[in-house]
Amino acid sequence: MEISHIEHIGIAVPDLAEAIKYYENALGLKCYKQEVVEDQKVTTAFFKVGVANALQEAEEKGIRLIDKAPRNGADGLHIAFLHPKSTEAVLTELCEDPSNK
Repeated sequence: MEISHIEHIGIAVPDLAEAIKYYENALGLKCYKQEVVEDQKVTTAFFKVGVANALQEAEEKGIRLIDKAPRNGADGLHIAFLHPKSTEAVLTELCEDPSNK
């Protein structure tokens, strides 16, 4: 499997404003949107980046999955989460735009 791009990565952090500064300054990413998810009591920041078919590849590499298959997420994207116990304590969300397949 060849990954063409990563749509975005979700990371749970104690201070979102500081994390945004880090990802923008250190990694050169740009936060294009923030969204409050009321039922989860979190605010998310979106950094545009893309994913093709990484869920299976992650599992093959021994990464613990929260979702075994993609599900519907924000903005009509297909999403799946990697467990933080396998990703340096970072809750990682994989997603792809189904219209870009």
